[in-house]
Amino acid sequence: MLNFLQNGLLGTVQTPHIQVLFYISIFLCIAVPYLLGSFNTAVFVSTHILGEDVREKGSGNAGLTNTNRVYGGKVALLVLFGDALKTALSILFAGVLFGFYYVNGFSGNSFAYIAALFCMLGHVFPVFYRFKGGKGVLCTFISALILCPIVAGILICIFALILGVTKYVSLSSIIAGVMFPFVLDRTLSLFGMVPDGLIVLSTIIIALLVVWCHRENIKRIMNKTESKFSFKKNKKQ
Repeated sequence: MLNFLQNGLLGTVQTPHIQVLFYISIFLCIAVPYLLGSFNTAVFVSTHILGEDVREKGSGNAGLTNTNRVYGGKVALLVLFGDALKTALSILFAGVLFGFYYVNGFSGNSFAYIAALFCMLGHVFPVFYRFKGGKGVLCTFISALILCPIVAGILICIFALILGVTKYVSLSSIIAGVMFPFVLDRTLSLFGMVPDGLIVLSTIIIALLVVWCHRENIKRIMNKTESKFSFKKNKKQ
């Protein structure tokens, strides 16, 4: 069992076709997380349970913040659970194939980070919903929580600090997302560890995606028209 957790299926299977299985596994680490990410919980809940489309309400975004703003905290919690689950399953899938490689509380499995990235890409550009999805902030946080819990704790503190000062969820998300690769690198260095190139690249792309997905929010913040945080449902919707 310990050998399986460390090395995954590829590290325990004995076959002369291991190289072929390796490339198939890489493909699966891209395709399966992307398809899981493409299942947008906010769209599913709003259309199949509430009989509406969250993308036609509020900011038009199919994510947690807009869901909370339009439908309130109970629906938002359901969306949070669904989006967290698909992110966790994506990373778990990569871990089963390639192993988890946890050292000092950090996963060294670069394919798990790739799986997290493609789950986020599926969430942002879902193939099931005409490539119009959410902004990937929750996917980013859940990925960090699973792969590097210490980093996730630092990021949530950064998020909470910015939110407490500005009341802007978007700005808090942008700053926390941008800090992800930097905080990961600095925290790993404290433990004498260096992330490999795929981990660095994956986290940088995730950070850039967070900024890109919030480009309209950035404009509204600059124009001082961005909505501020509230747990209450927006009754004007």
